[in-house]
Amino acid sequence: MADILILYSTTDGHTLKICQRLQQVIEQHSHRVTLKSVDGEPDVDIAPFDKVVVGARIRYGKHSPQVYQFARSRRQALDGKPNAFFTVNVVARKPDKNSPDTNPYLQKFLELSEWRPKATAVFAGRINYSRYRFWDRQVIRFIMWITKGPTDPGTDVDFTDWARVDDFGLFVSEM
Repeated sequence: MADILILYSTTDGHTLKICQRLQQVIEQHSHRVTLKSVDGEPDVDIAPFDKVVVGARIRYGKHSPQVYQFARSRRQALDGKPNAFFTVNVVARKPDKNSPDTNPYLQKFLELSEWRPKATAVFAGRINYSRYRFWDRQVIRFIMWITKGPTDPGTDVDFTDWARVDDFGLFVSEM
């Protein structure tokens, strides 16, 4: 049995929802999982954990600065244990951008963070316009218009492939 930390960054809660699903899958394999927000605890101590998973959302084309700060400041400690990183973004709804090798946000994270996770994953996110503040809703609708995504302000669509999330959870429990 392993003690696993899942550290996450979320804005609207969808990355947390994915982390909770990972927690369920991993705990079914007799591991203990602790969820923590990197936004709330950027100085979290990873030493007590056997494995570390970091999940990060994209907002306006960027990961949270706290995710970069965590990866840079803990890189040596992360390298000393099984670890994984995943990103959640709506661009991953497109088949040609939903893998670690093809997702531009994951590639940019790897380039800028200097951390080389032992495993990576990409999950498509969710568009739920009713949860966004007025200006966020307008900006996201514009981005969706440019990228041929949903623009109706009543849209609430979850693009996440939950079977892929489950598979990643199984992988983490076995790594």
